[in-house]
Amino acid sequence: MIAGIATALMLSAGSVCAQDEGGGGRRRGQGQAGFGPGGFDPAQMQERILERYREALGFTNQTEWDAVRPLVQKVLDAQREVMMVSGRRMMRAFRGGPGGFGGPEGGPFGQMAQPSPAEEALQKAIDSNASREELKAAMEKVRQERKQKQEALRAAQEELRKVLTLRQEAIALQMGLIE
Repeated sequence: MIAGIATALMLSAGSVCAQDEGGGGRRRGQGQAGFGPGGFDPAQMQERILERYREALGFTNQTEWDAVRPLVQKVLDAQREVMMVSGRRMMRAFRGGPGGFGGPEGGPFGQMAQPSPAEEALQKAIDSNASREELKAAMEKVRQERKQKQEALRAAQEELRKVLTLRQEAIALQMGLIE
């Protein structure tokens, strides 16, 4: 799953770099009105990712793609939610606890490092040397939240899988869009 998202991001990043090197009058790192740092536009990147999936899955009929696109988007959103949980765990491991990378905002990773309310409650329980029962309760809430995100991802993937041909399903599996 993570490999599929990374592949999609790399494919879209290649397009961005190729356009940037095309001499469109803008240099890498120069912002543009309506774009984020370095000219990055998340909505435009999302469109490129969706277009890559459309091409890879072989959708040439706009009506068919319009029916499938929301299902692909739902899977991508669910994958992002699951990845954010994993990303926060990895960052916490590397930074040595809350607020690493230069402070409580998570440094260059900003919002990705922001914990959920359940994760914040667990961190408070850990920091305050809470009782065994309080720790168990806080851990269970985090586990339930993570389980819900995984289940939402599985449901979105299954919903998408049902509308794909066998060939498209194989491509989606290979790209990490479905399991």
